[in-house]
Amino acid sequence: MLRFKKIAVKIGSNVLTRKDGTLDITRMSALVDQVADLHKLGVEVVLISSGAVASGRSEIKVSKKLDAVSARQLYSAVGQAKLINRYYELFREHRISCGQVLTTKENFGSRTHYLNQKHCMEVMLENKVIPIVNENDTISVTELMFTDNDELSGLIAAMMGMDALIILSNIDGIYNGNPSEPGTHVIREIEAGKQDLSEYVQVTKSQFGRGGMLTKSVIAQKVADEGITVLIANGKKDNILPELLAKDSKTICTRFIPAEKPVSSVKKWIAHSEGFAKGEVHVNKGAEEALLLPKASSVLLVGVIKIVGNFEKDDIVKIMNEEGMQIGVGCAGYSSREASKLIGKRDQKPLIHYDYLYLD
Repeated sequence: MLRFKKIAVKIGSNVLTRKDGTLDITRMSALVDQVADLHKLGVEVVLISSGAVASGRSEIKVSKKLDAVSARQLYSAVGQAKLINRYYELFREHRISCGQVLTTKENFGSRTHYLNQKHCMEVMLENKVIPIVNENDTISVTELMFTDNDELSGLIAAMMGMDALIILSNIDGIYNGNPSEPGTHVIREIEAGKQDLSEYVQVTKSQFGRGGMLTKSVIAQKVADEGITVLIANGKKDNILPELLAKDSKTICTRFIPAEKPVSSVKKWIAHSEGFAKGEVHVNKGAEEALLLPKASSVLLVGVIKIVGNFEKDDIVKIMNEEGMQIGVGCAGYSSREASKLIGKRDQKPLIHYDYLYLD
């Protein structure tokens, strides 16, 4: 009796590596065993696995000090080969095939590339192959990188229409204070909608990963708002995945309750596309109030006061209010040149149609 049939599982660097930075083969093998058991029960699983850079770092000794980008490229090139080979061997023991999917942030900025990635993983799952996804750190440089694999896992879960995203860390979830202090406990459930968790969450980053619990909580809230359950749990615990999926699970974790209203696949893509915005559309107070009403509303040119940046039709743009605060993102129905000529005009087709709009 399982709660979910389609899951994305993000395995963090601190779950897969020992204190010295070497790959924790025992933990990796245990997690593969759990995924294999779920796979045999008919659960579709996509793995988003960190560990390549940490794996590579423990494998080679450099002759001179490298800058951060060069070191990341070198270690990931060596480490990714080691990591995927280990997954291949471990899954083969269960007579299960796995495949590597390396991606970059740019691949999510284009709707065509986005759909190509989705189709690739759909074909893999249809043929009982487990996709193992990671950022292609060999070609990603600082400004083009994901915040970390938590951000990537949120994109993957939304793209593949998963029932749940499980983020495995080295602690039990989000605590209501410093986990090392007595009296603190794990927040078991977080309601859908925007909640400020910064007072609870530690801002320190993980030892081997790029992110921290604050990043996880922000990503988790966004994914839950799209109708997908998110669980943050301890990947170091034995049998954690089957226990989390059990119908009457009492396993300690933080669960982000999904919004009841379904979100279209296009809106899910747009929701995660802020980092690819080519420009800004500034709207007046009346347009802002209309957008925030429960009734669906598009961004109309009559309510636009300013266009910033150069963008083409179908590019992603940010929607800003009169105070310069972002209130959403959307897919432009005009180029910036065309839109600029029509600012304030009535009876024009929407600059951003509701179907291609996501409000923060």
